[in-house]
Amino acid sequence: MKKTILSLVLCLPMLLFSQGNNNQKKILMVVSSYGKDMGASRPGYEFDEFSQAYLVFKNNGLTVDVASPKGGKVESDEYNKEKAYNQELLKDQEALQLLNTTRTTASINPMEYDAIYLVGGKGAMFDLPFDPSLQDIILNLYNRDQTVIASVCHGPAVFANVKNNDDYIINGVALTGFTNLEEELFGKKWVKEFPFSLETQLKARGADFKQTDFMLSKVVVSGKFVTGQNPFSTAKSAEAVVQSLGLKPVTRELYADENSVLLIQNILDETLTTLKAEELLAKDISNYDMPLIAVYGYYKILASEDDKNGLLKGIELVELTAPYFFNENLQLLLAKTYASIGKAENAKKIANELISKELLVEQAESLLEDLNTKTDH
Repeated sequence: MKKTILSLVLCLPMLLFSQGNNNQKKILMVVSSYGKDMGASRPGYEFDEFSQAYLVFKNNGLTVDVASPKGGKVESDEYNKEKAYNQELLKDQEALQLLNTTRTTASINPMEYDAIYLVGGKGAMFDLPFDPSLQDIILNLYNRDQTVIASVCHGPAVFANVKNNDDYIINGVALTGFTNLEEELFGKKWVKEFPFSLETQLKARGADFKQTDFMLSKVVVSGKFVTGQNPFSTAKSAEAVVQSLGLKPVTRELYADENSVLLIQNILDETLTTLKAEELLAKDISNYDMPLIAVYGYYKILASEDDKNGLLKGIELVELTAPYFFNENLQLLLAKTYASIGKAENAKKIANELISKELLVEQAESLLEDLNTKTDH
């Protein structure tokens, strides 16, 4: 009897370890095989999206496998290696090995996985929706209990072609993805070659398509589906996957671009005043990405056209970053925008500053001439 009890005691750690492994959640990340020459010849997957999602899954104890339609080494679009999450992933040899030796989707046994996460990037539009093995994996997860089907940005493209019997699996499902407006503003290089418009096709398949303003964070959870609108929705969508698997996501510090997008969102929603935003930036500028905020203001101006409130918000964002980030093209756009809404003195001030700095002198002088002509009349 003593020998039996001793054997059980000695075996207990092994039994507990084994049970822990059996209970550990397993997720399949899928990336496009389409990329070539870092996106110059053919678009691939978004490295930013892979790195952020992978790190969330790893740090929350999930077992991660990576697959692609063709298998083997996959190529992303060009990306910024200085981003904190990319730096971290590039030091992770296990993650890099997974990307260099992706499994073919045809070799995957979907019964081994609790969730799937479809990484975006424009390459996803060209191969993921037409991969029958990937469709089978998704359908298997769709028809099993306690599974999660997730995607971000262009990743939801695959949903457009997945049917359960005669019905598309996203019929009546609330979800999001890269929007038509975002394609118009940021997708000009490849969008004409896309087999379909993502937002339009998902709606045609019966999806209840949700969206926020362009390039702001938006995550939609609907049943077993978890979707993120764009690259800036990645980390939060990955955490939503963790939560949907019944786990509590570990606490983490937000990345600088996440903080920046949140600040932009709060300014646009008017839950954050300009004064408060200035105080946040002054307190610790390292928490924010100044060029990102400034460029968002630039695109907000371009997208607003006759929407005066949108133009003012764009101006506010560009001016907010002026003490930390200066770009003459942004300043010229700012001057022209001020002129278009009847604030001639603001426009003249910026134009004169550009001339004094010998930047875009011809354009600035032309703007001043137009403003003075209008004043004379």
